[in-house]
Amino acid sequence: MNLPNYMTLTRIFSVPVLIWILSGRWFAGAHGGRELLACGLFLAASITDGLDGYLARRRGQITTLGTLLDPLADKLMVTAAYITLVQFNPAMVPAWIAVLVIGREFLVSGLRTIAASEGFTIEASDLGKLKMVVQIVSVVSAILDHRWYEWSIGRFVLDIHLIARMAIWFMVTISLVSAVDYFAAFWSKIDRTATTRRRRRAFVLSRPKKFGIAPTPAHPPQEK
Repeated sequence: MNLPNYMTLTRIFSVPVLIWILSGRWFAGAHGGRELLACGLFLAASITDGLDGYLARRRGQITTLGTLLDPLADKLMVTAAYITLVQFNPAMVPAWIAVLVIGREFLVSGLRTIAASEGFTIEASDLGKLKMVVQIVSVVSAILDHRWYEWSIGRFVLDIHLIARMAIWFMVTISLVSAVDYFAAFWSKIDRTATTRRRRRAFVLSRPKKFGIAPTPAHPPQEK
């Protein structure tokens, strides 16, 4: 165990705490304390998402355990947040959005598993990284929208409801587009791999023998 792995485990353990905060009735009269606490916890967990990978690469501490736990922690954090928001703020996050988010995560994980079994990897695309940022904004704004419609900061008015609505729909769009992008990358590599294997097999089957017993002629020469 090293520091990056401990940070990843902390992110995993924060998932049930986030669900407990958003689902606990004892926070109902906290006048926004529940929403602020949940947002702070989710943001802290999101920061460790990028920090643990950076530290692992910087320190040369990339391990098999970390490679396994890091994507698991990401999937748990995102899916748990959206599933809880279906109950916490259903007007902003209906059930079909949670199903779409979870289905997209399963699709990408499945493609990467198949790719690994075929001997190649699917790297995280820029769309995938953008999707993660948009998901963080959408989750935080949807949690705040449960308590506040807008924030007045001096003469500036921050429309939380509008930000949450725009972030949710942008997240849905970018999730679908990035899923198509991942599938296109997967199909391109799997098709290239299959073509290479077919050519290699054809070459092996058609290669002439260099060694072996010479074939016996059909009519052996007669002795004189």
